[in-house]
Amino acid sequence: MTVAEQRLEQTLPPVRRQAVDWLPYVLLLPTVVFLTVFFVYPMLQAFVLSFRSPEGAITLRYFQAMLKDTYFAGALRNSFLLTAIIIPLQVVLALVIALLINTRFQGHPWFLFICAIPLGISDLGAGLIWSSFFTERGYLNLILQNLGLINEPITFLSFERPAWLYGAIVATEVWRATAIVMVILVAGLQLIPKDYFETADVFGASGWRKLRYVTLPLLRPALQTALIIRTILAFQLFATVIVMAGRIVPVLAGEAYFQYGLLRNVNVASAYAVLIMTLSMTITIFYLWLLRTKEEELGRG
Repeated sequence: MTVAEQRLEQTLPPVRRQAVDWLPYVLLLPTVVFLTVFFVYPMLQAFVLSFRSPEGAITLRYFQAMLKDTYFAGALRNSFLLTAIIIPLQVVLALVIALLINTRFQGHPWFLFICAIPLGISDLGAGLIWSSFFTERGYLNLILQNLGLINEPITFLSFERPAWLYGAIVATEVWRATAIVMVILVAGLQLIPKDYFETADVFGASGWRKLRYVTLPLLRPALQTALIIRTILAFQLFATVIVMAGRIVPVLAGEAYFQYGLLRNVNVASAYAVLIMTLSMTITIFYLWLLRTKEEELGRG
């Protein structure tokens, strides 16, 4: 070090190390503990049970037993089919409701409250509510009889009418879980700066063009979050299906329950759980790629 550099260093004030702010970590600690105890540990335990034999060796026989299960093919097909039907319906309906609420019409807080009521109802409760509508002595038959359209009650929830079974499950899930997507999209719309819409108005953009070129691109992160959360929950669909259709419409989460609760086969039930987790992670990665923002594309490039 030269003499000039030594003199310059003496004139400069000493550099103080900034103290670490531990408050954010302390606030995150309860969440981390909760996720570790109730999510991470059970997930690791299921992973171990699905691959480990009683002798302690690594084995695939539990996955082979799952693949040979009589209900496996139907459960896999129904899970994908219900997800493919329910998710688009919920996203479109939730987007319409969110855009309507974002117009701030008179009484929109009450409308938001009414639309969010299903958030407080469990999937089992929703299944019981809607089963009272579709059962033989339910409200649908009562309405049709009072209108003179039928003479005798119709058994809608029967293996002889699979379309009605699917329709009842879809209607129940759309009513119950659309509010989850709607709340996320409403929050996303509130974060979009008004300047974009004012600029679009200046250039004479129509409502459709503002929706296509302003709202939807800026709403992409919220859509991404809503799709990920809702798809993961869709693969866990269980109680609604059990109430409405029993085992006539098998699903993956339901088969995991039956393997664990009825057959007492913990290892095969864990194999089902690992499969559900793998499908959820795969679709999550797909959503992250499909709905990535321009900043993410430039960052990866």
